[in-house]
Amino acid sequence: MRLPALLIAAAAPISWGTSYVVLEHLQPVGPTSAAALRALGAGLLLLLLVRQWPRGEWWWKSALLGTLNFGLFFSTLFISAAHLGGGLAATLGALGPLLILAFNRVALRQTPQPAALQAGGLGLVGVALLVLSPGVQADAVGLLTGLASVVAASGGYLLAGAWGTPPGASLLALTAWQLCWGGLLLVPVAWWLDGPMPALTPAQLPWLAYLIVVGTALAYALWFRGIRETSPVQVSLLTRLSPAAALTLDLLAGRHLGAAQWAGLALIAASVLLGAWPHRPARAAYS
Repeated sequence: MRLPALLIAAAAPISWGTSYVVLEHLQPVGPTSAAALRALGAGLLLLLLVRQWPRGEWWWKSALLGTLNFGLFFSTLFISAAHLGGGLAATLGALGPLLILAFNRVALRQTPQPAALQAGGLGLVGVALLVLSPGVQADAVGLLTGLASVVAASGGYLLAGAWGTPPGASLLALTAWQLCWGGLLLVPVAWWLDGPMPALTPAQLPWLAYLIVVGTALAYALWFRGIRETSPVQVSLLTRLSPAAALTLDLLAGRHLGAAQWAGLALIAASVLLGAWPHRPARAAYS
């Protein structure tokens, strides 16, 4: 494990945790429309910088990655946040590392590291305490779309780690292609779900710029770099920083947490530290 790469990648989920505040300032723009603006805006920005296009099989590979990592993930996450609130929607991402560990065990026959299993378990308990505590309002639509966002992102992380970077193309270019595909996919879906997008006011433009430039273009460039230089499992453990950031902002806005929810936050923090602790690579199991 390369600790500096993980520290750099950690900036991504922290910035994602702030995106839910941005969504509130972009209303009445619908959640799917906001997701489309975020993905397509960041993708076009990066594409102008890299000026590279996919070649060969990377047309469909980048389209599939963009669908999972951005099209499905952004839209379902924002819909979940509209029903659950940003902090609780983000906490569901703690289930992602367990999905990745399960896939590695079943499909790749890799034996999970004990530390990774322990970190995943701690994160799962932390999520349960946050979401299932008394007084927390969690409807079915919010939970189902939140879980769908975790599944989509976990699949995207695994494929990104397995496929690597296209020959002759930069990691930034691959990120740009994925964002553009994801945004293009969401445009007709947003029109269908949200209707015509209302015009943004001048006061909303800085919020949108922050979401596109800092919370998406820069954040995902750092995120995929972390996947390439470490592993999808290690990087996915950092997703617990997103709910921590979101809930911190909720607290600053006047939200109150119970004792069980504070315990959940503590377990999520412990799972991040445990998952980032240096350990030997897992052995693949053959039989």
